[in-house]
Amino acid sequence: MPELPEVETTRRGIEPHIVGRRINRVTIRQPRLRWPVPPLDKLLAGQRVKSVSRRAKYILIEFANGTLIVHLGMSGSLRIVNTNTPSRPHDHVELCFGKQCLRLHDPRRFGAMLWTEGDPLKHPRLCDLGPEPLSNAFNGESLYRIAKNRRAPIKSLIMDGKTVVGVGNIYATEALFAAGIHPQRAGNRVSLARLEILVDEIKKVLDHAIERGGTTLRDFVNETGTPGYFAQELMVYGRAGEPCKLCGNQIKTRQIGQRASAYCSVCQR
Repeated sequence: MPELPEVETTRRGIEPHIVGRRINRVTIRQPRLRWPVPPLDKLLAGQRVKSVSRRAKYILIEFANGTLIVHLGMSGSLRIVNTNTPSRPHDHVELCFGKQCLRLHDPRRFGAMLWTEGDPLKHPRLCDLGPEPLSNAFNGESLYRIAKNRRAPIKSLIMDGKTVVGVGNIYATEALFAAGIHPQRAGNRVSLARLEILVDEIKKVLDHAIERGGTTLRDFVNETGTPGYFAQELMVYGRAGEPCKLCGNQIKTRQIGQRASAYCSVCQR
């Protein structure tokens, strides 16, 4: 699944190509994604893109008459292509701006294109989300207030979108390793000082991943069709059975919240 850095990389990649541009054609090849695609051909005809922003893993494309809310699902991507580029299987929706198009490609159809004429942050899919992980609203004290009364594993807490948005399995795993915290440790058994370190590591790993273009997963390539470069730097994620890069102990894995969690039992306590 594209994680927050991949979504932010995509947002930054498409923004300069579409902001200020006027849509002259919309093609909907598959009207049923995770939810039915609204009649964008009627809603967006002649409309000009005002801005492209992000909330959690949603890309918000703002127009004068409303906002298009895009989610990439499990395997989706957005690409800028020339209008004469042949469509591929699973190219479900395209917005055309003169000689260029923005295409949504989604083999598993778990992605979404939603429309709202109101404040997009009040949309039902966005209104209950927690703070952005790179914002000042997410800090050690805010995480401590949530964790101090929770017995759930700390990894589950930081992957809960009501605690903080966009910290998926890869980045939660890497941040916990960097902070030296065992992913299974109960939230109420992690001190404020250690949570402050964890928050700092979450911000670092996400910032670095965005800088490097995201993490290469089987189904994800960035908007220009080239893979991200962060995967080669992973310390524990996907390395079960291999030696820890810090201590040499074998990386272990266990299921936490139905997700595989890699960790080092020596470096993480």
